Amino acid sequence: MAVTEQVPQDPTSQTPVKKKDRTHWLYIMVIAAVVLGAAVGLLAPEVGKALKPLGTGFVALIKMLIAPVIFCTIALGVGSIAKAATVGKVGGLALLYFITMSTFALAIGLLVGNIIHPGAGLKLEPYESGSAGGENSTVAFLLDMIPGDIPVLPTLVLALLVGFALQSMGKSGEPVLNGIRNIQAVVFRLMMMIMWAAPIGAFGAIAAVVGATGWAAIGSMAILMGAFYATCAVFIVVILGTMLRLVTGLNIFALLKYLAREYLLIFSTSSSESALPRLIAKMEHVGVSKPVVGITVPTGYSFNLDGTAIYLTMAALFVSTAMGMPMNLGEQIGLLVFMIIASKGAAGVTGAGLATLAAGLQSHRPELLDGMGVIVGIDKFMSEARALTNFTGNAVATLLIGKWTKEIDMEQARAVLAGDRPFDELSLEPDAH
Repeated sequence: MAVTEQVPQDPTSQTPVKKKDRTHWLYIMVIAAVVLGAAVGLLAPEVGKALKPLGTGFVALIKMLIAPVIFCTIALGVGSIAKAATVGKVGGLALLYFITMSTFALAIGLLVGNIIHPGAGLKLEPYESGSAGGENSTVAFLLDMIPGDIPVLPTLVLALLVGFALQSMGKSGEPVLNGIRNIQAVVFRLMMMIMWAAPIGAFGAIAAVVGATGWAAIGSMAILMGAFYATCAVFIVVILGTMLRLVTGLNIFALLKYLAREYLLIFSTSSSESALPRLIAKMEHVGVSKPVVGITVPTGYSFNLDGTAIYLTMAALFVSTAMGMPMNLGEQIGLLVFMIIASKGAAGVTGAGLATLAAGLQSHRPELLDGMGVIVGIDKFMSEARALTNFTGNAVATLLIGKWTKEIDMEQARAVLAGDRPFDELSLEPDAH
C-alpha cells in the first residue's frame, strides 16, 4: 500500500499540504506505455513482436514472488480467521458471509467469461528463444538470470499447515507470526519495486500482441475491460442491492450517494485501502455499533474482495482463450477452489492481485503464464472497478451483519441515507480525536 508523504503545513492554510502519491505516476506511466506499445505494434509489427521478451521478463519477475506472497498471506490469514472467529457471533458470521460472497463473485467471473469468451482469436504464443543467433542467446541469458518459480500448490498446502500449527501454539506462536509478518513486508516491498518495471513490461507485451494480431488485440482487450466494468456494476446494483433491500430495507443507491466522497478518493488512488478510516467512521455514523464495525470492516478488507474475485476468474479465462488453450470445466472448477483460498492474499498491495492470478494459472496450466503480459498492460485500467466493488461489498456487509446481529440503529440508518443527518467531515480531523 502506497504511503502519502506529509510536508510542512502551509502557513496560510489550516490543512496540511500533501504530496501526490507516487503510485499516481506509475499509473500514468503504464497508460502511456500501453498507448505507445499499441502504436508500435500497429505501425511497425515486426518491431513490436521483437519486444516480446520485455513482457516475458516482467512476468518472470512476478512468478519469482508467487510462492513467498502466497505463503506469507495464507499463513497469516489462517491466524486472522482464528482471531476473528474467537470474537464470537459477529466474527463467525462475518467470515461465513465473506467466504460465501467471494465464492459467488468468483463464479460470476467464470460465468461471464464463458459467455463472452474474451481473448478469442488472439492466438498468443509463448516466447521461445532459440540457441542460434546472438540476440536470442543474449535474451535467453538475461531471462535465465531471473530466479525460477517455486511450485504453488505445495506452497499453499505448507502455508495452511504452518498457519494451523501456529494457531494451535497460542501465544508461543506469536513471535513466529511476527517474523512471517516482517518477511511479508519485505516481499511486498519487492513486489512494489517490481511494479515500477510494469510500464516496460506492459510496453513490450502490448507491442508484441498488437504487432502479431493488429486491431483484434485492442478490440479483445476493450471487450474484457467493458465486460468487467459491466459485471462489477451489475454485481453492486443487482446482487448487493437486492441483499441490502431484503435484509435491511435500505436502498443501494442511497448508500452509494452516502459514500460518494470515498468513491472519489478510491477512484483517484485505485485502492480501497485509502478509504478504510472513512468507511469505519461512516459505518458508525450510519448506526452500526462500534464492535461490529471494528470487526467486520478490517476483516472484510482482507477476506471480502468481490471485485478482485470477479477480476481473477475473468482474467484467467481471457489468458487461456487468448493463448488458444481454453480451460475445460474441471480445470475451471479447480481454479475456482484455488482462488477461493488464494484470493485472500490479494489485498492491500499493488501487484498482489497479479501475483495471485499468476499463482492460479501456474497451479493449473503453467503454460498459460506467458500470456499474462497482456493482462499487465490493462490491469491498471480495471483497478478502479476492483477497488470500488471491494469497498461497496464491505460497506454492504457491515450493514447486513449489523442487522443480523441486531447491532444497528435502523432509524438512524434510514435518516442518514435519506440525507437528514449528514456525516460531520470535521470528525475525521486529527484534532477532533
